[in-house]
Amino acid sequence: MGQTISVFNFFQILRKRWRWIVLTILITVLTSIMFTYYLITPVYQVSTQILVNQKTSDNQIDFSQLRNNVELISTYTDIIKSPVILEKVIDKLAINQNIEQLNGNISVNNGGSSQVFSILVKDSDPERAVNIANTVSEVFQTEIKKIMNVDNVSILAKAELKKNPVPVNPKPLFNHTIAIVVGILAGIGLAVLLELFDKTLKDSQDVEAYLGLPVLGEVQIMPKQKGKKGAEISNVGVETLET
Repeated sequence: MGQTISVFNFFQILRKRWRWIVLTILITVLTSIMFTYYLITPVYQVSTQILVNQKTSDNQIDFSQLRNNVELISTYTDIIKSPVILEKVIDKLAINQNIEQLNGNISVNNGGSSQVFSILVKDSDPERAVNIANTVSEVFQTEIKKIMNVDNVSILAKAELKKNPVPVNPKPLFNHTIAIVVGILAGIGLAVLLELFDKTLKDSQDVEAYLGLPVLGEVQIMPKQKGKKGAEISNVGVETLET
């Protein structure tokens, strides 16, 4: 067999080495299952919703004030993730995290031109994630009045602990799909490599290709015959040789 592989030979290789491909897929899928369910710590995410809306006494809509509220959200995002808020959250909950660790688990999602934004909290413990999210919202609502001398923050929705929380990471379906794709590609690559490094001569074409010698004839392998008929044929052959 030469070093170049045609499309026909490629499919022949896949058919011949299909066991290696299946074995490789099984190995990658089992590895994915082991990492997903036993080695990777699940991470849960909860959220609270905050409304930024300046309270007015005449119940009229002030569009300039609405625009100012939306523009303030980017400032509020920085304040929420600042040590001023996070230190109080750590002290209030007595959690074993520093400011940097807690800051890395908190993100703020702003809906663009909306006056509502969400505080997202990720943690390996779903109950602790809920407590952190609600505490951050409450501390921020209280401290923003002192920091900016405004009273335009309201908590629309608090985080709640679900009965059967589902982790956002790892994602089993995604991980297993990637494992199958990687297994198929690795299996095909392994099959091709095994075929390229296999130097055994399998037919007359290989003999001519490697040795450069013409093939004068081929010896066919006769299948073994079983049963009484096979025994009779064997005996006939012996008697013929003796004769």
